Amino acid sequence: MKMNREDNELPFACNMKAMNAEQRQRYDVLAKQLQMTTQEIKELPNGYAFRLPSEPSAVQDAAEWIIYERLCCPFFDFGLEVERDGGAMWLRVTGREGVKPFIRSEFGI
Repeated sequence: MKMNREDNELPFACNMKAMNAEQRQRYDVLAKQLQMTTQEIKELPNGYAFRLPSEPSAVQDAAEWIIYERLCCPFFDFGLEVERDGGAMWLRVTGREGVKPFIRSEFGI
C-alpha cells in the first residue's frame, strides 16, 4: 500500500520537549527579538511573511530561530529571503492546509 505525504503528516501541535532548557531559553530570546523587530506582516495563501531588518545580526537571529522552531513545530515550512541592495528580509512561515489559524494563534497575529 502506497502512503501519501498527507498520511504521514504530523498534527499541528508543538512538541515542547523537543528543546532542552538552554535551547528553550535561547529560542525565547530570539522569538522576542523577532517579534519586536517585525516591520510588516503579509498574509500568504499558505501562511505568513514577516518583514524584518536585513542587518547581518538579524539575518543570523532569524536563521537560528528557524533551527529551534523546526524542533518543536516540524510541520512548518520556512523561507528566508534577503532582497538585494540592502532591501528587506522576509521570513516566511507556511505549511499545509489549515496551518494559518495555528500561525495566527502561536504568533499573535
